[in-house]
Amino acid sequence: MKASKIAYKPVGLALGAVSGMVAGAAFKQAWKMLGHDEDAPDATDEERSWNAVLLAATLQGAIFAAVKAAVDRAGATATRRLTGTWPG
Repeated sequence: MKASKIAYKPVGLALGAVSGMVAGAAFKQAWKMLGHDEDAPDATDEERSWNAVLLAATLQGAIFAAVKAAVDRAGATATRRLTGTWPG
């Protein structure tokens, strides 16, 4: 394994934590923008419909994947600019 990959591991872990927080906040805002005042339903929330649960899960998954990809790509690009090598 290249030294650059090993050196990038802690950076990647930190970026993953940041992306999770950003994605969580983005999901909450998106859920509110869809007209839902309350928190997104959990899969085991008996009071919520199947449609609400599946919509929330789909939206949350899409947002988390997009934010993670954007943050990972930005981190790799910044690493290349700083070190001259791509960390992946």
